[in-house]
Amino acid sequence: MRDRSQLQAAGQPFTFDAERNDEFERLCTRYPIRESMIMPALWLAQEQQGWISAEVIEYIAERLDTYPAKVYELATFYTMYHLRPVGTYHICVCRTLSCYLRDKQEIVDFITDEIGIKPGQVSEDGRFSLEEVECLGHCGTAPVVQINGEFHEEMNVEKLKAVLAHLD
Repeated sequence: MRDRSQLQAAGQPFTFDAERNDEFERLCTRYPIRESMIMPALWLAQEQQGWISAEVIEYIAERLDTYPAKVYELATFYTMYHLRPVGTYHICVCRTLSCYLRDKQEIVDFITDEIGIKPGQVSEDGRFSLEEVECLGHCGTAPVVQINGEFHEEMNVEKLKAVLAHLD
């Protein structure tokens, strides 16, 4: 598993854009306990910036009047939060038991050979990134691949080739 303990700095302050700020304010009315808003706020920030930077952690902590360590612990625990920039197409391959037993490694090996990236890497052109993640919740239709949030079940190399050919 890739080390999820090190945050990268984006090098510039972060603030929600108008659309996400409105959504943040709307969601706050649904969460009377401010710290319960950490995960939705992280999701909004990732949607805007594409990943969670050290500046995002500080910004969300300030907005929710909590400690940055509380935001950090959630951001680093869940693999759905990207702690570094990812490719235009972020490919997640489930690595838990069902997917492992149904040849998820063939999919990872294909991506490594064809695109030239290993788990945790971004392609040189920034188009693809690959990550092996814990359970994606589709054990009955393993192996499963998630590309930018869209699930592809009962995946194999031939199906993946077809999916990749239709990107863009």
